[in-house]
Amino acid sequence: MTQPLAVRGTGGLVVSPHRMATEVGVDVLDGGGNAVDAAIATNAVLGTVAPEMCGIGGDLFALIWRDGEVECLDAAGWAGLGADPEGLRRSGHTIMPNRDPQTVTIPGCVAGWYSLADRFGSRPIADLLHPAERLSADGFPSSTSLAEAVAARADDLLAQPHGSELFVDGLPPRAGANIERPTLARTLASIRHHGTAGFYSGPVAEEVSLATGRAITPADLESYRPEWVEPLSLEVFGLTGWTVPPPSQGYLTLAAARVLETLVPEPDPRDPQTLHLMIEAYRAVAADRDEVLSDRRFLPPDWTHQLDSEHLDRVAASIDPERARPFAKLRQPPGGTAYLCALDRTGMAISLIQSNYSGIGAGIGAAGFFLHNRGAGFDLRPGHPNELAPGKRPLHTLSPTLWTRGERLEAVVGTRGGHQQPQILLTVLTGLLGAGMDGRAAIEGPRWITEHTSPESAIEVERSLPPATIEYLRSKGHAVRIRPERQPGWGPVSIISNDGTAGSGYSDPRVDSAAAGGPGATPISP
Repeated sequence: MTQPLAVRGTGGLVVSPHRMATEVGVDVLDGGGNAVDAAIATNAVLGTVAPEMCGIGGDLFALIWRDGEVECLDAAGWAGLGADPEGLRRSGHTIMPNRDPQTVTIPGCVAGWYSLADRFGSRPIADLLHPAERLSADGFPSSTSLAEAVAARADDLLAQPHGSELFVDGLPPRAGANIERPTLARTLASIRHHGTAGFYSGPVAEEVSLATGRAITPADLESYRPEWVEPLSLEVFGLTGWTVPPPSQGYLTLAAARVLETLVPEPDPRDPQTLHLMIEAYRAVAADRDEVLSDRRFLPPDWTHQLDSEHLDRVAASIDPERARPFAKLRQPPGGTAYLCALDRTGMAISLIQSNYSGIGAGIGAAGFFLHNRGAGFDLRPGHPNELAPGKRPLHTLSPTLWTRGERLEAVVGTRGGHQQPQILLTVLTGLLGAGMDGRAAIEGPRWITEHTSPESAIEVERSLPPATIEYLRSKGHAVRIRPERQPGWGPVSIISNDGTAGSGYSDPRVDSAAAGGPGATPISP
């Protein structure tokens, strides 16, 4: 059964940001379902009990390992026919607003579930969605995270019936209060009975279109299809790292790890000099992200060199081991994302990430769920590769990873955290794969984020970073700001590692609802 932090077993594993979702995924595995079946059921429950992270109004990416092969699903939606960059510019916007009907792109999650089930599933998807429907109808206890998210956006949410269902007697819920989402239950029932047509056509599609002021049309929704694409890969830490291609920023994780390894062949995140070079490696590869990253159909011609060995060697050579340097500021929208991973007894694994983008997304409700504001990742500069346009995907922060050693799966690792996902993953992966730490040590170690401010080299660190390390970073020119220990927004990271005999699942103590579990799995002692 479910354990809160770390478990080991041979019957399969699920790690997610919410205990109730993990428990449902474990039940699927225990009933003979495979990793993809478990991931779909887990994700559906996450969208019910954790709408501040994800839901059917958002997008999805997944990496699947089966029989020695990695496959990649891009279930990110694109802007609708009503996308109007000129209208936004005429209204005085020079950058995309964070919450506006124009930031809503076609939600890819539901179609992504069905694409996964069609290719890999072993159980009827209607059965996999039933636990989420039941929880929506019968109610569930609010987590601390959900209670805080509802309170923070109370005015926006109370103004619409879809938001009011998250309140108790007209007030934001307290942690543990029972929340019922009957409208979402009806939408999930429509999906269960009618498949993708229950979401992308008919009454649900019409509600989505009306909610966006026709920025997305019913025809946009009905024509949407996810894509199976070639994953990106790179040799680093003696393994092959895999991630999703553009419009995802996932390449930054692999590129930064490769640059760090060039500078420090045996990196250890506990070593102050390694930490300095880790920060600099990330900044160096991320400096031009906002200028080059876009829908892969619109990438500039020189994007293809981003993971080339010669380019990464030049990047490594440009880094000063003695001094921090400033880098251009990236856009830093708040994150609202759920990452989960699953491994089954046959060895199939999935690394899946699904998102509302900015907390409860655009705050625009339809049919009992909330629409994401992923379109806030677009650019409004005319002619920019990432400029808002109908039929185009925006820059995506979602960055799941999967790691293999020859013909064997080594690990699946991911996190939420907006644009900071590659930074968080770089720290954890350096410990787990570069320094050979166990998953608990890697996941519980102190983290940092960089603000990309200029001219100073500013970073924030968790208070558990040793004082001597903080002073060392300051001596290198980093402006260090200390934050309370274990920042919830700097995760949660989920890990499943595989040694060929059994799997080990690790959840992140930074979020009190996160959990790892598996049929017959046993706790890993601290």
